[in-house]
Amino acid sequence: MSAGVRYVLANWKMHKGQAEAAAWTREVAAALRPRPDREAVVLPSFTSLPVVAPLCGDALVLGAQDVYPQPSGAVTGGIGTAQLTDLGVRYVLCGHSERRLLMGEDDALVAKKVQAVLEGGMVPVVCVGENAEEREHGRADAVVRRQVSGAVEGVQPDRLASIIWAYEPVWAIGSGKPALPEQATEAASILRHALRSRLGAGLDPATVAVLYGGSVSPDNVAAFARAPGVDGALVGGASLDSAAFLRLVEAVEA
Repeated sequence: MSAGVRYVLANWKMHKGQAEAAAWTREVAAALRPRPDREAVVLPSFTSLPVVAPLCGDALVLGAQDVYPQPSGAVTGGIGTAQLTDLGVRYVLCGHSERRLLMGEDDALVAKKVQAVLEGGMVPVVCVGENAEEREHGRADAVVRRQVSGAVEGVQPDRLASIIWAYEPVWAIGSGKPALPEQATEAASILRHALRSRLGAGLDPATVAVLYGGSVSPDNVAAFARAPGVDGALVGGASLDSAAFLRLVEAVEA
């Protein structure tokens, strides 16, 4: 990824029908201006992708919340990489904690998704993070390292810099109690070290983009954006309101 770029991703999860999704996108796209040092991304549900896609552009780009790890095929309910690229999707979430927990996705499946997204010419946004029990028992570092190593299994070393990472501690998501900026910095350092352990000196840490996610709001996002080693935010509930999302973007730009 480009060094020095800040990212703000709006993950709508299962919110917004097509009309509401279109209205949000029109408002945000009209208010934003393209900037080489900032990328604003909207990740609608699959049902809203077709109406949101033509409303995006250089200032607001399109992402998807998930993908099945192949271009197309006989997979009932699956969404293939070719279908996403056909809509102009640029970013794809892989391994969000809700899918790991609720759908039973493991590191091996996440790795397949990462490879498929890269092969499809899109950017994987890989989510990693520990739950409350793992943190309480001092296993947070080990969990992040394991998830990072698992997600890049089989990925060619020269493509590792094409992956964006999102540190999302499970205990912070939707709780209203975010991690501390220092914890996000620590996790970003652990993540980069885990990647460099695979490549040695061949990986420049400055090329690895790491976001923070978990109870991000317009009030606290600036603190995370200023945290050393953190390059932006993956935002859930606070991104659903268009005005709030614009405040998030403004705070990260500043």
